[in-house]
Amino acid sequence: MEVHVYDTYVKAQDGHTMHFDVITNIQDNAKAIEFAKQWLANIGENDAKVTSEECQFCHSQGAPEPIVNEIQKNGFFIQKMEGCP
Repeated sequence: MEVHVYDTYVKAQDGHTMHFDVITNIQDNAKAIEFAKQWLANIGENDAKVTSEECQFCHSQGAPEPIVNEIQKNGFFIQKMEGCP
């Protein structure tokens, strides 16, 4: 499965920056932002600002089976990079 990676930098409530990728099989910036907001709500960061400025398309690539399975189940996968719980 080809997936699309959206590089995302979001300011947490305590002021530190969280860097993560939103990975999905849909190449749609608005959808990627929606997925980022869903994940942030799940970790208690409901008020984090996420716009096309914070969440930008980076590239497309193939994905390993665990990521494909997560996308098929939830529509997206979050690859935590820096500052993420």
